[in-house]
Amino acid sequence: MKFDTPAGTNPIDQLKVVGRPTDRIDGPLKTTGTAPYAYERHDVVQNPAYGYVVGAAIAKGRIASIDLADAKAAPGVLAIVTAENAGTLGKGNFNTAKLLGGPEIEHYHQAIAVVVAETFEQARAAASLIKVDYARGKGRFDLAAVKDSAPPPPPSEFGGKPDTAVGDFAAAFAAAPVKLDATYTTPDQSHAMMEPHASIALWEGDKLTIYTSNQMINWGKGDVAKTLGIPRENVRLVSPYIGGGFGGKLFVRADAVLAALGAKAVRRPVKVALTRPLMANNTTHRPATIQRIRIGATRDGKITAIGHESWSGDLPGGGPETAVNQTRLLYAGANRMTATRLAVLDLPEGNALRAPGEAPGLMALEIAIDEMAEKLGMDPIEFRILNDTQVDPEQPSRRFSQRRLVECLRTGAERFGWNRRQAKPGSVREGRWLVGMGVAAAFRNNLLTKSAARVRLDRQGMVTVETDMTDIGTGTYTIIAQTAAETMGVPLDKVVVRLGDSDFPVSCGSGGQWGANNSTSGVYAACMKLREAAAQRLGFNATDAAFADSQVRSGNRSVPLGDAARGGEIVAEDFIEYGDLDKQYQQSTFGGHFVEAAVDAYTGEIRVRRMLAVCAAGRILNPKSARSQVIGAMVMGTGAALMEELAIDKRFGFFVNHDLAGYEVPVHADIPHQEVIFLEETDPISSPMKAKGVGELGICGVGAAVANAVYNATGVRVRDYPITLDKFLDRLPAVA
Repeated sequence: MKFDTPAGTNPIDQLKVVGRPTDRIDGPLKTTGTAPYAYERHDVVQNPAYGYVVGAAIAKGRIASIDLADAKAAPGVLAIVTAENAGTLGKGNFNTAKLLGGPEIEHYHQAIAVVVAETFEQARAAASLIKVDYARGKGRFDLAAVKDSAPPPPPSEFGGKPDTAVGDFAAAFAAAPVKLDATYTTPDQSHAMMEPHASIALWEGDKLTIYTSNQMINWGKGDVAKTLGIPRENVRLVSPYIGGGFGGKLFVRADAVLAALGAKAVRRPVKVALTRPLMANNTTHRPATIQRIRIGATRDGKITAIGHESWSGDLPGGGPETAVNQTRLLYAGANRMTATRLAVLDLPEGNALRAPGEAPGLMALEIAIDEMAEKLGMDPIEFRILNDTQVDPEQPSRRFSQRRLVECLRTGAERFGWNRRQAKPGSVREGRWLVGMGVAAAFRNNLLTKSAARVRLDRQGMVTVETDMTDIGTGTYTIIAQTAAETMGVPLDKVVVRLGDSDFPVSCGSGGQWGANNSTSGVYAACMKLREAAAQRLGFNATDAAFADSQVRSGNRSVPLGDAARGGEIVAEDFIEYGDLDKQYQQSTFGGHFVEAAVDAYTGEIRVRRMLAVCAAGRILNPKSARSQVIGAMVMGTGAALMEELAIDKRFGFFVNHDLAGYEVPVHADIPHQEVIFLEETDPISSPMKAKGVGELGICGVGAAVANAVYNATGVRVRDYPITLDKFLDRLPAVA
């Protein structure tokens, strides 16, 4: 199905099932421990061996020698795979050849061996017996030290051009009567999903099956094939349940490749799970940024010049953190400039972490907007509203398909009690606590991606959906079931959803906030084709037939849906693909985040007291699971604001706090009650579902809202995240 005209009325608009706050159908499996995660496929994999990954102890250099003798002689050891005996590894789309290092080492904890043994304990013990001599090289581990020589990265599909310019920014900024020129920093941050990167690999002849934890099955299948040098059709990836992804499982990682190599070496299934330290240093992370923002405005608050520059780093051949991209679209201003620079660092790979680009970019931009509002003597919400735009500021001929940022901010202000906020920072006290409110805009683009599905109808009227789409804890099983139920006119208990298998049609996958809208649109397309086939079998005209209550009706005739399959199961497959609507219109999601924070005037302890998110993101397919996505993202944004930071040892080039003791994330006691409001909205330009996504919108702007609340409480501005007490304690107002 090609979607190239605004969607009119379709079966989804009935909203009998779609749009309802439905419990997740995979919930009982997960809460009872019966959902089979990657490392737990006891149901299909018999007699597995265990692999233990050894990571490099240097960040840059080479292996001078490696002694495996004692490890090979250890009890239970079946094989040890290193770069010396693994054979030549090909380069996948995401440089998977680097997943096994040696002799050259590119970053700390780069995998250099996998020990395969009868038990996990034996593999781990043997791994400790491997002796490695390294020739340490000189590495680059400090972004600030190399930023000035960092070049622009090449254009990319997701990031676009590194630099953009409209008008004459330099002249307009110089002439502006009110100016802001400030620099902000965000630190390296780690994925801390509950389920580690894990895989079980099984060879059957020359065919490889990997049960893995991966968000993008089709990408992964291709990368495994390229890396191992085998035909794509000989690879199968299976990932029905994922215990958190957040971008860290978009790509094939060392666990999958090394499990496959280990399984080939011992000729039996091998299971590999990365330990928590390897998750921090071996896999991907959100890279640190240095961001300079300059804003010029008239005295009445109209932005005349806005410039945003960002520096980040990555391994050679890597990509930038696209922190400037939202600034290209969020606020009006005739004279504009954005610039992205990418330094080469010898730290572990930087890559996608929930809302890459916008999450750290808005942490800076939305503080800068508040600082500018203060310089102007304006309320920060009114300043944002004054500079709203209904067109792409860089391409004024292109309008937004929907843009309700102003309504998000106004609705949030009323619900949150913004009128009680005191403009003068540090002026509200409750005993020893200094109390303040903060706001930030939320922005995330709506990305359209081809997505396919296959649907089956049996004689009992059961509808089965098959697609390689994944569920990373977002409720995908449920919204796909809701889509099929609504389109086919059956209750939810008449729908079975099968996900995460590369044998199924290729979906959009989970990432970039694109999963819900695109995957359900693909299911809708397949179901519409199934409706046509079922109507034809029953002798109806498909355009006249109504599907409801497990019946197919036309005129005075009504037939059970299952009767269409009495001559045999009906199977239909289709995909959604898009025309140029996303080029004619700018498609984005918007929101407003509101935070109340209290700061202990004696100790500097920060407590977030209230949080509110107001979101405009197209049709909300399942308000219950969507709310869960947003509040989870708000928690992550709070962590990014107040505690999350990978500490770099700049002598030796590794993240020191590579565990959940030293890498702090929010716990229940850190998070207050969170309120979420979804504006009633459908976007007919987006897809047949008229939906968008909220999974990443919920984190965008949260960090700045927290920072702005802390400033309003204390009068102390911190521009370097995370906002820890050592950065402001000595500047707090005196306590009477």
